[in-house]
Amino acid sequence: MTTGIDTQLLNYALTLEYLEENFYAGALSKFDAAAFEADGFPPWVRSRFEQIYSHEQEHVSLLSGALGSSATKPCNYTFPYTDPKSFAALSRILEGVGVSAYLGAATLITNKAYLKAAGSILSTESRHSAWVSSAVDKDAAWSGPLDVPLDLDEVYSLASEFIVFCPTSNPAIPVKAFPALAFSPTAPTAGSTVTLKFNGNSVGNYVTLFVGLTQIIVPIANETITLPANLTGTVYAVVTNSTAMVTDDNTLAGPAVLVFP
Repeated sequence: MTTGIDTQLLNYALTLEYLEENFYAGALSKFDAAAFEADGFPPWVRSRFEQIYSHEQEHVSLLSGALGSSATKPCNYTFPYTDPKSFAALSRILEGVGVSAYLGAATLITNKAYLKAAGSILSTESRHSAWVSSAVDKDAAWSGPLDVPLDLDEVYSLASEFIVFCPTSNPAIPVKAFPALAFSPTAPTAGSTVTLKFNGNSVGNYVTLFVGLTQIIVPIANETITLPANLTGTVYAVVTNSTAMVTDDNTLAGPAVLVFP
């Protein structure tokens, strides 16, 4: 049995694992081997995605088993993939968010057995992310020497984009979603100038970029920012009203996920 903060954290993790499980189940049901081949993927790519799906099922089973009757239930989801190629691109994003989620929550877990289980899931999610990035997307298997930890609200803000509704009987978890943040163009290059799209006032505010354990602060001017020229891999961005370290209290929108080759 679990108590207190650990119950909430395991249900938070279970919420994310349900989302990933549903993501893979839906795509593999929709896109058969011929669809993957038509998008230029060799046969083993879909087979590996089937293995990842089975891993997510095991993660759900592990967490729901630990929680017992306290376990949250799956929600209803929607995902914007239209073909195997867009599915694979979104898989890369979700697996990366999974890594950042477990990394960010690790310091909050008080039960050492649960921390060990979370670490085991984290390392597997990291392998998923590396495989999709390198073998499928033909990109680097890593973003750099350090991964980005995201806090509970930052992760839930990203996950909430895909959640339509959840059972009203689900136990409450201590998370909230920030307003969405988007960039135009949607896939910018490092060093370029981009326009911000979010529900709020950009005057006097900043975009903070999460790169590994570093936060890079960029002032907003006329609803645009110029991205640093040396960005690589997966970078998370939030709008804040402060030049201090990002907290939930000074976050205005985001995170947005940016991927640089």
